[in-house]
Amino acid sequence: MSAQKPGELVFEAPRRGKPPRHLADLTLIERKQALSNAGLPGFRAAQLSTHYFDRLEDDPQGWTDIPAAQREQLREAMLPSLLTAVRELTADQGTTRKTLWKLHDGALVESVLMRYPDRATMCVSSQAGCGMNCPFCATGQAGLTRNMSTAEIVEQVVAGARSLARGEVPGGPGRVSNVVFMGMGEPLANYKAVISAVRRLVEPAPEGLGLSQRHITVSTVGLVPAIEKLIEERLNVTLAVSLHAPDDELRDELVPVNTRWKVGEVLGAAWDYAGQTGRRVSIEYALIKDVNDQAWRADLLGKRLKGKLAHVNLIPLNPTPGSKWTASRPEDEAAFVRTLEAHGVAVTVRDTRGREIDGACGQLAAHED
Repeated sequence: MSAQKPGELVFEAPRRGKPPRHLADLTLIERKQALSNAGLPGFRAAQLSTHYFDRLEDDPQGWTDIPAAQREQLREAMLPSLLTAVRELTADQGTTRKTLWKLHDGALVESVLMRYPDRATMCVSSQAGCGMNCPFCATGQAGLTRNMSTAEIVEQVVAGARSLARGEVPGGPGRVSNVVFMGMGEPLANYKAVISAVRRLVEPAPEGLGLSQRHITVSTVGLVPAIEKLIEERLNVTLAVSLHAPDDELRDELVPVNTRWKVGEVLGAAWDYAGQTGRRVSIEYALIKDVNDQAWRADLLGKRLKGKLAHVNLIPLNPTPGSKWTASRPEDEAAFVRTLEAHGVAVTVRDTRGREIDGACGQLAAHED
């Protein structure tokens, strides 16, 4: 992986050795077939799937409904190790936990578990690195190493679910309720694996994890053809668009993919998605001091979103090493909120949980040191 030139985009991930095939890569029918092909009883697929997705049991010793002699063979065939925890950092009295994972080929990714009083959210990565090259994002500055597989994505959620179920996170035993594809990578640039992962997350056990589609958010910088494809999937996940500027001149600089698909096209595709699903689109907007927080930009954003099925998530810019940019002044942030509200646009300022462990929005860089 080499760092990209400013503004350069990478849509095609470098080809690397595929991770081992895992139960979460496959549908239940495909799991049965894979076991049969390996000379193992196909009916064990449902039992294995129940242990993995429903009981969150990763130790074969706990598979008491499967003969002891078959457990290790089944594990090797369907549940290879995909993610190895390298480091875990915690914040917010242990309720925010960032894990650095090493993949089978040495690539590094991060996921963040955030527990709130009423929900537990997993923020997952879909690529090792990112090819979208947004200059204010630590991940974007690292370049793209490779796409992640469906199972590598799902395994981040299952690992978080295990931690919660086992009472390892303050607050007693709990469950993952929400998943946001806002970790490392551009989810829609790894379209096939991300959509498969979403289906695995929402299918009821033993097929999948049984989460609500409405509690899953897929983020994008604005890959218009992929948003249009997502409409055809007939899913009810929330679409989040990382906009960060309402005008093309600034967005070309902050979000280089804007040189391909302009603000109007991106929002047009987003409104098509909202029209098909009836779900509000989340407009992500990192407030950067003296860059995109001017009164006229707030007014332009308000005009673009007025009357639309949209909700603005204002994100005080999180610091990243070597960045020349910083968060907006509190008074400018407050004025920005007032302007949007005056246009009748719903807006919230995002809680910057995990900032001190570089686990907040735009900070994931996956360094081992």
